[in-house]
Amino acid sequence: MNVALIFAGGTGKRMKSGNTPKQFLELNGKPIIVHTIEHFDKHPQIDAIVVVCIEGWIDHLKTKLSEFGITKVSSIVPGGTTGQGSIRNGLYEIRDKVAKDPSDTVVLIHDGVRPLINDKLISDNIESVRKNGNAITVVPAIETIIETDDEGNIAKVADRSVCKLARAPQSFILSDILEAHRKSLEEGAQEMIDSAMLMQHYGTVLHTVEGPVENIKITTPMDYYVFKAMVELQEDMKKEGDL
Repeated sequence: MNVALIFAGGTGKRMKSGNTPKQFLELNGKPIIVHTIEHFDKHPQIDAIVVVCIEGWIDHLKTKLSEFGITKVSSIVPGGTTGQGSIRNGLYEIRDKVAKDPSDTVVLIHDGVRPLINDKLISDNIESVRKNGNAITVVPAIETIIETDDEGNIAKVADRSVCKLARAPQSFILSDILEAHRKSLEEGAQEMIDSAMLMQHYGTVLHTVEGPVENIKITTPMDYYVFKAMVELQEDMKKEGDL
């Protein structure tokens, strides 16, 4: 079984979108989160979708999913106090109500505000988990990465040729990621940046899957306009028969 866990619990203060969380900003009358979910809903290898959402927006999301014909969302659960806690809420929902066998269930953890994912990346994540036990989506680093000290001085210039940027989905066998969350709760380790960091912290060797460069996280107004431009480009290419 393959399940998508869409994480959309943030409020998006950097977007400066007023009272509307960034995942509910619309493009062509459709919320960003619905643009994202559609990719998983239409993918033949995805069996179910669980969404983690801001509690006060769950009813609104249900309305939009119905409006746009989304059929694979089996549950929408409220987020926690941290990103890590929100993802754990979603994982528990999959364990308790969706997965028949957690040791044979692939879970693809994806940001609700990464709508520029494609079918190939979803398939590649599933294939890597079945083969290697996990999949961390990456893209090449195209600019120099530096480390700074406490005073803001450059402490290290990384070799860009071996650097990559982690993106999403980050995908695992459900029982493995649940075990990592169990350990983190016992230890009080609740501030992991993402699931990749959590799994590596507990000794998992992580495997990468290269995704499209345009698979950005929509966090700022500039990101939104990049998304808008990419959608318009894809629509133009479809009209011209290039897609």
